Amino acid sequence: MAKISKVVRNNKRKKIVANFAERRLALKKIINNPGSSIEQVDEAVVKLQKLPRNASPIRVRNRCSQTGRTRGFLRKFGMSRIALRELALEGQIPGVTKSSW
Repeated sequence: MAKISKVVRNNKRKKIVANFAERRLALKKIINNPGSSIEQVDEAVVKLQKLPRNASPIRVRNRCSQTGRTRGFLRKFGMSRIALRELALEGQIPGVTKSSW
């Protein structure tokens, strides 16, 4: 089980990313547009740098919904491999069975 503070911090980052997503997208569009003037690009870069660091989606970490574990995270299920295995063995995940051959 991960520290509660780490999970809470990651959830806070997710909210901040959602709040600033439109602003970041608009600034990125100006920066990457070849038709933008140099002054517009410089202004957009400065504004982008002034946004909070946690507004960047790269700072959000994938965490298991059950345990908060970061390693071995499976995107399809939203949980770590260990939690997935436990729930699959209990029959809690529909369509997932333990393979045997």
